[in-house]
Amino acid sequence: MGKKHRLPFGAFVNGNQTTFKLFAPKAEKVSVVIFVSHDDESGIEYPMFPTEDGIWKAVIQGIGYGTLYGYRLEGPPSHTHVFDPRIIIGDPYAKATVGRNVYNYMAKSLIIKDDFNWEGDTWIKLDPRDAIICELHIRDMTNHPTAGVKDRGTYLALVDPDQRGGLAHIDEMGYNAVELLPAMDFANLEVPYRNQSAPIRNNLNPYARNHWGFMTTYFLAPENYYATDGTGEPGAWMGIAGQAVSEFKEMVKIFHSKGIAVLMDVVYNHVSHSDYHPFKYINREIYFRLDKNGNHIDKSGCGNDTRTESPVMRQLIFESIQYWMIKYHIDGFRFDLANLIDRETCQAIIEDARRINPHVLFIAEPWGGGYNPHGFSDIGWASWNDQFRNGVKGEDPVDRQGFIFGRWWRHGDRASLHRFVMGSLRELGGQYLDVAHCINYLESHDDYTFGDFLRIGSGEVERHQVIENVTQNATVRGKQLSLNKLGALFLFTSQGMVMAHEGQSWGRSKVIAPTDVPDNQVGQIDCNSYNKDNETNWLNWDHKALNRELVEYYKGLIELRKTYPEFRHSNPDDFKFFDVGEKVAIAYLLQDKFVIGMNGSQGERLNVDLPKGLWRVIVDDVSVDLKGKGSVSEKMSIPPTSGLVLKKEIER
Repeated sequence: MGKKHRLPFGAFVNGNQTTFKLFAPKAEKVSVVIFVSHDDESGIEYPMFPTEDGIWKAVIQGIGYGTLYGYRLEGPPSHTHVFDPRIIIGDPYAKATVGRNVYNYMAKSLIIKDDFNWEGDTWIKLDPRDAIICELHIRDMTNHPTAGVKDRGTYLALVDPDQRGGLAHIDEMGYNAVELLPAMDFANLEVPYRNQSAPIRNNLNPYARNHWGFMTTYFLAPENYYATDGTGEPGAWMGIAGQAVSEFKEMVKIFHSKGIAVLMDVVYNHVSHSDYHPFKYINREIYFRLDKNGNHIDKSGCGNDTRTESPVMRQLIFESIQYWMIKYHIDGFRFDLANLIDRETCQAIIEDARRINPHVLFIAEPWGGGYNPHGFSDIGWASWNDQFRNGVKGEDPVDRQGFIFGRWWRHGDRASLHRFVMGSLRELGGQYLDVAHCINYLESHDDYTFGDFLRIGSGEVERHQVIENVTQNATVRGKQLSLNKLGALFLFTSQGMVMAHEGQSWGRSKVIAPTDVPDNQVGQIDCNSYNKDNETNWLNWDHKALNRELVEYYKGLIELRKTYPEFRHSNPDDFKFFDVGEKVAIAYLLQDKFVIGMNGSQGERLNVDLPKGLWRVIVDDVSVDLKGKGSVSEKMSIPPTSGLVLKKEIER
């Protein structure tokens, strides 16, 4: 790619010696600890020497790639510092780690050689308006037995073509980008549930896991659990040979070979909370926002908020973004709780990243310690369009439903529907200066799946009902099928980027699976499955086969969007809206070529006078057929909870 990247801190091999550099300005003594084996509790210690500006340095002869190391720090105690010489911490600039399946393992950093053969691979050049993103969890996509793949739940399984899930599904559907839930090295485990002796109380998570990955520990290292030597066995070690590094890169290379961009969900607003995170033992006041008593400020709800405005923390974020772009060929990033990252850092990191790759995608989750629907577009970031999500499906399946249920969301009206399909531009009362900043979606990893939202919203399943027949519950028919299709039609015909979550195309349901964990909600539909590494989250590919009609509808809508640029590159002047009376409905003419009508009303048909000419039906309430399903003229009539797309016939 013609780019080099030299980190300011970490371990650097040069011939027969290795230089270690660590920033620890308040420490009085720092040692490098070299381990002989991954399971050593102690090692050979070498003193580090302070240089200018709080940097500690050591040069050690006779060690190189494959070395395991850590740091031991000593210094004066204070209310903002925690120096504990009993604890060996990992290197915050570690490029690979060796970890153990206990919440408080002694971290070991691994010096690994960067010799991966990319075979000419580079970033995918993708116009944001053309992006059709599948948000996915690496493990969940292939860990269910129905995936039919070896090394289930791994980076390599995700791109194994000989399976029912993973890349095979993504490619079949036509997605041109994937957004990976966090895959930087993270704390998989929390302190044991209701353990009175634990340093931090866990009264909320009986699974004592962080399955989704939103507890980052190392910003430059990939997660070992998803490598082929990963394991969930209690007390077991992972990452001993550093396989995660090459396997992650192989995954990216294979996605790129299919023309699929790879985006990463990244967490910089907070870090893992119950492990020996190095920030806590180097300098808390540099890395964390603290109150006057030295306690963590916690607007993230995750135990701590990082001090992104600190020059040292900001630099680490810079280095992390650059590293993943250059060394892993990552095409873009989705920033968790991005509103907690200070604005100066947000501005600086996108400018820096665009100097490396002008086409890099930056996506904000526009909340965290508040809500910022406009500010990210002002600095060139895209963001999740939660107003679209809520307006189309609703905010709560029972109390605050949206358009597809025949209702106006609490802030909604017909003008909001017009705004949504045109890309939620600020000139129309929306959030965005550019339609390329708008990411429309109906489902993400958070909250209910879209399918479960509709199960509950339709009244066919109660919110806390125990599901007796999981297969029957997973089957989408009748009213649920109509609601699913109407929501999908609205999504894929609207201007802006499109994102769908894994399994959304078959109305996936998350029913809490029975395990040996004391969960009193087993059998109920889950609205927050962040902690479940089991069949609650693993995608059951038999359920895709159950709902082939809905899958084909999604596949057809993706083909429609990719075939006709009018659904991606239109401007407000290209829309002409028809009068639909008082119905909860929308109908419009797009670039004089397409008529789109969507009827959210649950009891009345929508009848609309058509412009002169013959119009071919390419989408109706049953299927998508770009060759046409017959023609209409003068009028179109749309049943309740359904939609039509018509294409103008060429006059001969």
